Parts: sequence; C-alpha cells; structure tokens
Amino acid sequence: MIITIAVSGYRSLRELVLPLAQLTVITGANGVGKSSLYRSLRLLADISQGRAISSLAQEGGLASTLWAGPEQLSRRMKSGEVPITGTMRRKPIGLKLGFTSSDYGYAVELGLPAETSAFSNDPEIKTEVVWVGEYLRRNNSFAERRGPGVRIRSEDGSWDQVSYSLPAFDSMMTHSADPRSAPELLNLRGRMRDWRFYDQLRTDRDAPARKQQIGTRTPVLASDGADLAAAVQTILEIGDPQAFDEMITDAFPRSSIEVSARDGVFTLQMRQRGLLRPLSTAELSDGTLRYLLLVAALMTPRPPSLMVLNEPETSLHPDLIPPLARLISNASGRSQIVVVSHSQALAQALSGNNVLTHLLEKDTGETVVPGAEPVGWKWPRR
Repeated sequence: MIITIAVSGYRSLRELVLPLAQLTVITGANGVGKSSLYRSLRLLADISQGRAISSLAQEGGLASTLWAGPEQLSRRMKSGEVPITGTMRRKPIGLKLGFTSSDYGYAVELGLPAETSAFSNDPEIKTEVVWVGEYLRRNNSFAERRGPGVRIRSEDGSWDQVSYSLPAFDSMMTHSADPRSAPELLNLRGRMRDWRFYDQLRTDRDAPARKQQIGTRTPVLASDGADLAAAVQTILEIGDPQAFDEMITDAFPRSSIEVSARDGVFTLQMRQRGLLRPLSTAELSDGTLRYLLLVAALMTPRPPSLMVLNEPETSLHPDLIPPLARLISNASGRSQIVVVSHSQALAQALSGNNVLTHLLEKDTGETVVPGAEPVGWKWPRR
C-alpha cells in the first residue's frame, strides 16, 4: 500500500506531502488542485512506462506545468502585508514526484534541458532514487540515478555502475530494471505499471461502451470503457457474479444485467422491472451507463494494487451516490483506492473509520490541506 504521496513544483502543488490510506478521498472546491494531484499520480505511473515526457507534452510541456509563483511564500506575502514578488532562486527549477509504500520508496525530478535543441521543450530526468523503507536516508537507497549515470547497490552493500550514458529522456525504471542485478527495481516498476486510472469513461451518444464489440476475456476494463460487455462477462465467469448482481440491484432494484454473445460480438443488456424487453447500452441514460462502467472497473477479477478514480460521480443522479459509495468501499477491500471528487455528498457517504479524507484549499495560489497530519519527507539531492 502507498503510505505517502509527495509533489513539488507541479502547477499549484508547490510543496505537497500527503498520507494515503487504503481508501482515500481527495475533495474540495473547483480550482483548488484536485485535478493536479490526480495528474501527478498519473505522471508517476507514466514514468514507469516511459511515457512521462509525452504526457507532459500534452499538457503544454514542462515549463507550462511548473509552479508559477515565487520559490518561497513568506508569511507576510500570504497575509498581504507585502506584495508577492520573485526572489533570487536558491534551488534548480524542477518538478518532483515521489511516493513511499510499506517497503519501497521512489522519487524523481524532472528539469529543464541544459542544452538547446529542437526538443528543448522536452524535460530531462535529473534525479531518480529508489530506497527501502518509508523514509529516504543516507544508507537505505538501492538504486540511484544522477544525470546519465545509474548505479545499483549489490548484496554486499557496494555500488555497481550499470549505466554511464542513460539518455536524459529515459528513466532508470524502464532501462535499468534487471531480474539479476536489480530485481527490486523490476518489482517496483511492475507494481507502478499495475496502477489503474479511470477518468475518461465516456457515456456520450458516440461512447465506445454503447457499441457492440468483438469480445475477448477482459479482466481489466479499458480506460474508456470500450470493452464493457466483455469485462462484465469476464466478471460473471471468473469473478464474483453474486456480488456483481448485488451491486446492480443495490443501485437499480429489480434490475439485472446480461451479456449476449453472437458470432463473437458481445452485447450488454439491462432488464428492468416493468419493461417487456431488455435495454441495450445504446438506450441507457448517461448516469446508468456510467454506473455500470464503474461496477465493471471496481469489480475486476484482477484487482490492482492501486486504483484512482477521478470524479466518478459525474452524470450520476443523487440517488446513485450511496450505492456508488458502497461499491467503492467494497472494492477497497481488494485494492487501495484514491477517489478525487468535488462531490461533498460522495465524500460524506464514503466517510468512516478506515477512510482518510483530504479537503484541499487554495492559499495565495498554493494548494494546501489544512489540518492534514504532517508527514516526514526528504527529496534526493540533484
């Protein structure tokens, strides 16, 4: 389980370190930084798959995602006693991302390129460190990257240099993870690649989930929900069909879901009390379809170590918020879940003894979490 998430220099997240629980709810008003926190988690996952630079490019490049305020915000600046002005920078400009789990920790810093080229908008990976335990200390790291050099700690405690010329756009997570020399790094990379994110479950008229699809075994719902019918059929065959039916009837009493397969083409249908025929996905309301997509995602027969949901309540009628909360709570028994939502109703419905809720706010342009438990964190030096 991820214990801590840390972000520095990303949009309004000037310096944010948050604890996470098995089920964590991130909430707050519009514009306080919820989406930035969500995207920072996605960026961490993208680094493990070599997609961080392309992901940042889609956001306008590194320069457009960096914290736009001064390096330091004094108390007098925040109170309005003195104007907010820039000062002489003491630290290099960069975007830092990191997390710790119960066994490993990882941190990376992305910075501006040192040399001018046609790809001068591409960020460079300046530093990467993987360590054992919750906190980075002087002697508990086992994989370090400084510039183009990567070294791995061997079993006897000495360092082995495994690369002298790793390109600045490549991560050691993708190019230095070796089953013999760096099995821990390989293990961590596999975990990060297993993280799942759902924020693009389309329900519009042309949504892929409304169309018939060639079906194959689908233990993991696609990020856009295109393979909904196949994912549901997979749950019914190798997952927990009884729990699936209970989650459907919890939201839609006396309703049921069935999947028909004809010549390899899968069609999902919903039977409702009082109707003489089932309704296809093309006929369902946006809210009903979104709920079915969330059921398929959360009841996966192959639960990930981490699942992040961004505004899952979109398009849902208020009556579906309590069933959605029960669905998420049920799934958190099998996966660590982070819910990013502006819905106070959903946050309230999810509240409980084992749920950690962070209410984000803005203070002088910076995302803060008043009342959050202080968490120790140390960034690796560049």
